[in-house]
Amino acid sequence: MPRCTIAVFYMQFNKLEISENILRAIAEQGYTSPTPIQQQAIPVVLEGRDLIGCAQTGTGKTAAFAIPIIDNLHHISRGGRKNKVIRTLVVTPTRELALQIGESFDAYAKYTHLRQTTLFGGVSQIPQVDMLRKGVDILIATPGRLLDLHKQGFIDLNHLHTLVLDEADQMLDMGFINDVKKIVKLTPSNRQTLLFSATMPLAIKELAEMFLNNPAYVEVTPVSSTAETVQQRIYFVEKENKRKLLYHLIRNENLHDLLVFARTKHGADNVVKFLRKQGVPAEAIHGDKSQSARQRVLEAFKQKEVGVLVATDIAARGIDINQLPFVLNFDLPNIPETYVHRIGRTGRAGQGGVALSFCGRDEATYWKDIQRLIRVPVAEVKDHPYPWSNSGIGEASEVKPQNKNNRSGKSKSRKSAESKKNKKRWY
Repeated sequence: MPRCTIAVFYMQFNKLEISENILRAIAEQGYTSPTPIQQQAIPVVLEGRDLIGCAQTGTGKTAAFAIPIIDNLHHISRGGRKNKVIRTLVVTPTRELALQIGESFDAYAKYTHLRQTTLFGGVSQIPQVDMLRKGVDILIATPGRLLDLHKQGFIDLNHLHTLVLDEADQMLDMGFINDVKKIVKLTPSNRQTLLFSATMPLAIKELAEMFLNNPAYVEVTPVSSTAETVQQRIYFVEKENKRKLLYHLIRNENLHDLLVFARTKHGADNVVKFLRKQGVPAEAIHGDKSQSARQRVLEAFKQKEVGVLVATDIAARGIDINQLPFVLNFDLPNIPETYVHRIGRTGRAGQGGVALSFCGRDEATYWKDIQRLIRVPVAEVKDHPYPWSNSGIGEASEVKPQNKNNRSGKSKSRKSAESKKNKKRWY
């Protein structure tokens, strides 16, 4: 890294009172300035305060808690490698996220004596237990495997200094909330607790009130906003022609390193089958895939052995890929906020990105809801081989979704509206 770049980095990060060893490690990662959530969160964590961080994927959230935690532990570890005890626990919903967080801790703690390990299910526990026996300062774990190994007596949380609950809304969505409560109760009452979530549904707010002590609240990148660096385009296409249009764009628009979002696991698999028949290297990642299979697919995509990755929303939350140039909504989400999360996968760190969306006739109201949320114009691409017979957003506004409840009585309509409201609230 050129000297001038490092100098700028130091000028910007010195204000956060981070140790030189850690500044050096972060500089080697190529970062030049803290992101908004890092600017706000790092001083709070360094002070030892509890924190609620509301931030979407790609905002620098992991570094916002990893950097100050490493700094605090670096000061109290006395530089020794022996007699290590777990002083930081990071609870996260998926194996992919655990591994990514572990890599971040390794990178930022490069010039310290701190040691971390990750725990997750779907693999043998023997290597994980061996690491625990050697002693670790930082433990990153999924809820199930953590509780399992604690029950077996391999994990001692009595010396814990900091507890991090990462992607709390996803843990709620995946049914881990009761496990999280059990984990929190295993930790000392005088711990520092950091809770991070992309959204703040009622259950997460209640969790925060239950376990956090007078927390600071940090919120960046409101859920309704989309990155200015992302070019958004919409294609109105007949449902049965979506796969053909996808193949057309891949071949004619030079789409590469493409992340495609499908609404269902079955739908994701069907898209992959179609693309493979056309000679396009594609893989799917979703909840029916084993942990090892998902990791293999993700690595193949990162290594550019696979050009198209088709994912469901829950599976995609565990994906963190730098410089992802293209995101495509094969199916529009029925929750508008999900659209923002999806397209936030590209255009990160000031890099340009392109977000493409397919809108079938049955998805017209979804697109209207999305537009009301984001409040920015999205370019409609009319020049493609598979348009609606009457293409355009004007026509889209007149098309009613294929929802039987809309044709039923008032009672069922009210129930449908209430269900939709609750679904949005609990996402």
